Amino acid sequence: MDNSKIGQHISGQFNKELEDVRNKVLTMGGLVEQQIELAVTAFSTGDLEMAELVIKQDNQVDALEMAIDQECMQILALRQPAAFDLRLLITVIKVVNELERVGDMAERIAEMAIQLSNSESNKHDQYYELEHMAELVQEMLHGALDVFARMNVEDVTSITGLDENVDREYGSIIRQLITRMMEDPRNITRMLDVLWIARSLERIGDHACNVCEHLVYMVKGEDVRHLSQQELERKMKG
Repeated sequence: MDNSKIGQHISGQFNKELEDVRNKVLTMGGLVEQQIELAVTAFSTGDLEMAELVIKQDNQVDALEMAIDQECMQILALRQPAAFDLRLLITVIKVVNELERVGDMAERIAEMAIQLSNSESNKHDQYYELEHMAELVQEMLHGALDVFARMNVEDVTSITGLDENVDREYGSIIRQLITRMMEDPRNITRMLDVLWIARSLERIGDHACNVCEHLVYMVKGEDVRHLSQQELERKMKG
């Protein structure tokens, strides 16, 4: 990891505490990435054991969120950090909340995979676009975590730019699902489950964008929330 942006303090313990927090965030991020991959695979293959594993892993994600939050609060109270160190801790608290929500979305996908596995007519090869959408949001989240690890926000706009592709695929999937429901009302329940999966993936993409915005604040000290993609690109160039 690039530690050049973390202030070097008289207390070596303070440096260790900051690095420990960063490592815990990346551990949590890796676990959440695994959750998404397993949940989508469970949906694609109908693997119930894999889906159950994702649901169980959510407890680990929740525990990490609480542990990281507590550690950040202790550092804030005892060390009274300033400048970049303060922004780092504030950002970590926000990022772990985003990651916890992503874990919740992965858990929902796993739950829907279990429900869909009970349908004999469920043909997963019909959902190529949904699986491609999953690949996109996984790429976004992995990119955001890489930005955090390197503390370099140069790639932020290329990551957030993928969200437009995710939204397009989401809209296309919705249209397909509505068509199938209209063709045969017996499809409605199953298609609604698939819709929940698509919605969860779309939200994961949004959370990845939120992580990127928090990281811009951490590194540059600028709040870029609520900016359009074009405004963000101009801000990052300027």
